[in-house]
Amino acid sequence: MLDAATTQQLTQYLGMLRRPIALVATLGDDAKSTETRNLLTQIAGLSDKVSVAFDGTDARVPSFTIASALQPEAHVRFAGVPLGHEFTSLVLALLWAGGHPPKVSDETLAQIRALPGTHSFEMYFSLSCHNCPDVVQALTLIALTNPNVSATLIEGGAFQGEVEARGVMAVPATFLDGAMWGSGKMTLEEILAKLDTGAADRAAAEIAAKAPYEVLIVGGGPAGAAAAIYTARKGIRTGVAAERFGGQVMDTMGIENFISVSQTDGPKLAAALESHVRDYDVDVMNLQRAEQLIPATRPGGLHEIVLANGASLKARSVILSTGARWRKMNVPGEKEYANKGVAYCPHCDGPLFKGKRVAVIGGGNSGVEAAIDLAGIVAHVTLIEFDSQLRADAVLQAKLRSLPNVAVITSALTTEVLGDGSKVTGLVYQDRPTETLHTVELEGIFVQIGLVPNTEWLKGTVALTPRGEIEIDARGETSVPGIFAAGDATTVPYKQIIIATGAGATAALSAFDYLIRLPAEERVAEAA
Repeated sequence: MLDAATTQQLTQYLGMLRRPIALVATLGDDAKSTETRNLLTQIAGLSDKVSVAFDGTDARVPSFTIASALQPEAHVRFAGVPLGHEFTSLVLALLWAGGHPPKVSDETLAQIRALPGTHSFEMYFSLSCHNCPDVVQALTLIALTNPNVSATLIEGGAFQGEVEARGVMAVPATFLDGAMWGSGKMTLEEILAKLDTGAADRAAAEIAAKAPYEVLIVGGGPAGAAAAIYTARKGIRTGVAAERFGGQVMDTMGIENFISVSQTDGPKLAAALESHVRDYDVDVMNLQRAEQLIPATRPGGLHEIVLANGASLKARSVILSTGARWRKMNVPGEKEYANKGVAYCPHCDGPLFKGKRVAVIGGGNSGVEAAIDLAGIVAHVTLIEFDSQLRADAVLQAKLRSLPNVAVITSALTTEVLGDGSKVTGLVYQDRPTETLHTVELEGIFVQIGLVPNTEWLKGTVALTPRGEIEIDARGETSVPGIFAAGDATTVPYKQIIIATGAGATAALSAFDYLIRLPAEERVAEAA
C-alpha cells in the first residue's frame, strides 16, 4: 500500500520506538476497511515493537486505536484512513505512543499533564486539508500525554452521513464532550490556552514583567520573521508579539514562487521561519494580539503596545507587520452561515461538498484557481465576479472555461446568502447593468475576494490609506519616528511572501539605523 520510498522512511522512524505499541482495528467489508487493514498490517510488519489486532468493537467502521505499553487503555483513535496530509500525523502518533519524545518544551508537557478535568475530543478532518494536521497532532499529543483526555480523529469523507448529521461544513471541526468546541485551525498553544483557563493570566503577568526592547516586532508572518532575524543579527534586544506565528502563510496551500524553494506549503514555510527566528536570541511571544499603539511622547522615547490580555510591551522602536486577512462579502447571511456553507479555504473544505453545487466569489487568480480545484470534486461551480471580466491570468481563465461543470457570471454583485437556519441553500446576486436580482440554489459558497489589512487598531496613531494600509516610504518608515512597518499591512504594491520578507529586512535595517543615530543616553532601552 505504501510505496518503497515511504516504506523505507517509515521503517527508519519506527526504529525510534522505545516501547511496544498496540494497534486495534474495527473493520467491515467495505473498501475503506480493506485499505485500513492493509495499512496497519504493513506498519506492524516494519517493527517488532508494533502489534496489530482486528477485533475492535468501535461504532465507527473503519477505525483503529493506538495504545502504548505504559498506557494500555487507548486514548487515541483514528476513524477512516489517515493518509494524505494526515499520514505524518499517524507517524507522529506511533512515535509518541512508543516513547519517542515530541518536539515541545518540558513546560508545555507539564501544562498538558496538569490540565484539570476530563476531556473527550472528536475532530473531523479532510485528507486535502492543510490546516487540519496541526489540530490532529495537538489533540493526539494531549491525549497520549494526559490519561484524562481522549481524542478521536475522524476523516470526514469516510463518514459523510455523520458529517452531515452534525452539521460539519468546514474542517478542521473539533467537538468536546459532544458539543462544537472549535472550528478552524488551532495550534497546540491555542488549544491549551482554551483548556487551561489560567494560562492567559499567567502569560499576561509574565509579559508585564518584561524589560523594554530595542526593537519590538508586532506580527509573526514572513515580514515579521525576516525583521526579527535581521535585528537579532545586529545584536540588539528583539521581541516578537504575534497573534499567530506564521500569519496568513499558515492558510496557504502550494507555494511555488519563493525563490530557491521549488515547492513548499504554508505550514512548512511557517515552521521554517519560526525555527530560523528561534536560532537567534529573540523573545517570541505567541498568541498575543495587539490592541493599541501608544507612540513615544518624545524623540527616542519608548513606544508602548497594549495587548488584548491587558499587558503592555515597551520598545525604543517598533516594526508593524500585522499582515492581512481574507476580505469578507459583508452581506446578510454571510456571518450567520460561516462554516455552515460559507467557507474561505477551498483546499480544506472542498471535499465536504463532494457532489454538491457551490459558488466561488471572485474572479482573480485565487478565485479562478479555487473554481478549477473545486470543479474536480463538486457537481457544479458558479463563479461570480463583480467586474465585467475575470482578472485572473489568461492561462487560468482558459483552463476554467474548458471545464464542463463551471458557469461564469460577470458584472454581478452578491447581495445575500440564503439558508434554512442550519446550512446554506443559495445566494442572491444583482446583475449590475440591469440591477435585476437572481437566485442561485447551492450548498456552498467559497469567498475569494482579496485581503483586508489588520490595522484597525492603529487608527489615529500612524497614517493609514483609505483602504487601511499603513503608509510607508522606501525605508519602511511610517508617519511616526521610530515606528516602521512591512508586509501586507502596508502600501507595498504587491502582496507576495518574498516581497514581505524583503520588506521585513528593510524595516529591520531602518530600525537599526534609527537606533544607532539616537543620542548615546537614549540607545539603551530604559526600564519600564
